[in-house]
Amino acid sequence: MKTLREHLTFNQAKIQLLEEAGPDGHGKSLYLKGICIEGNKRNANDRIYPLHEISKAVNTINQQIKEGNSVLGEVDHPDDLKINLDRVCTNVEGMWMEGDAGCGKMKILPTPMGELIKTLLTSGVKLGVSSRGSGNVDDRTGHVSDFEIVTIDVVAQPSAPNAYPKAIYEGLMNMKHGHRLLEIAKDAGQDNKAKRSLKNEVVKLIRDLKI
Repeated sequence: MKTLREHLTFNQAKIQLLEEAGPDGHGKSLYLKGICIEGNKRNANDRIYPLHEISKAVNTINQQIKEGNSVLGEVDHPDDLKINLDRVCTNVEGMWMEGDAGCGKMKILPTPMGELIKTLLTSGVKLGVSSRGSGNVDDRTGHVSDFEIVTIDVVAQPSAPNAYPKAIYEGLMNMKHGHRLLEIAKDAGQDNKAKRSLKNEVVKLIRDLKI
């Protein structure tokens, strides 16, 4: 079994940013909704995910959620299948099929990295998604079998077609205001003053990126 990561850009994923009220009608949460993985086509990693493999993986994810398990997504993606709690930004609330694509809805969590993602998105930064899972790949045809989705991560928008996204964390560490932004993100939590500072620093970052 191989660790499989498949990136979709903002345009490929058709990501929507939604705001919905809580179950009691009070308080609002932000959600990401869009395509998480495409099937029946050769992707940038030269792999093909048959429709039945994606459908099976989507059903497995939904069963896990139904049983009360959390499917947590991270900022960017690690090299393995482990979930790093200090990088968690979303919780996958459900997946479904639309044609040949597996789609999902992810709640943006009030974690430091969730606050970072929310501020980036509401400031106009376009982000994509990356499915992370496991499966077997036929070296000759590129077809994937025994596919399982572990989670859906949020990744930076590549600057060119088929380019791998640059890690948000690593990118921030190399930016002029990156270190301060990460420090504020860690302290944000429910502190409104820290959240305002985070937003100001993200605006500075966006200026540096010239987005």
